[in-house]
Amino acid sequence: MYKAPLHRRQKMVSAHLSKDLRKQYGKRSLGIRRGDEVKIMRGKHKGKSGKVDRVDLKRFKIYIENLKRNRSSGEETFIPFHPSNLLITNAIIEDSRRKKIIDRGKKNEKA
Repeated sequence: MYKAPLHRRQKMVSAHLSKDLRKQYGKRSLGIRRGDEVKIMRGKHKGKSGKVDRVDLKRFKIYIENLKRNRSSGEETFIPFHPSNLLITNAIIEDSRRKKIIDRGKKNEKA
């Protein structure tokens, strides 16, 4: 997993879709990208939601905009989350590659 190339790591950084999006797109999960709205499903911050600020493919972590913590030095930093603990509530579908991924799911649903 940690020796995987970037194009494979991108697939590993995916999360489940909300029930509404599952019906709409005909897919169970999607890769997380910057700008997507996610909800935290596990851990100390369960139930909180926000927009994805950064995706770290090297460490397999997701950083959410409004969720920060204070370090011992007083500096504020983003809290890292593993993608398996997140639920995508609103996906941005402006990218042509992402549209193709969703269309593939819809074709499979019709067949």
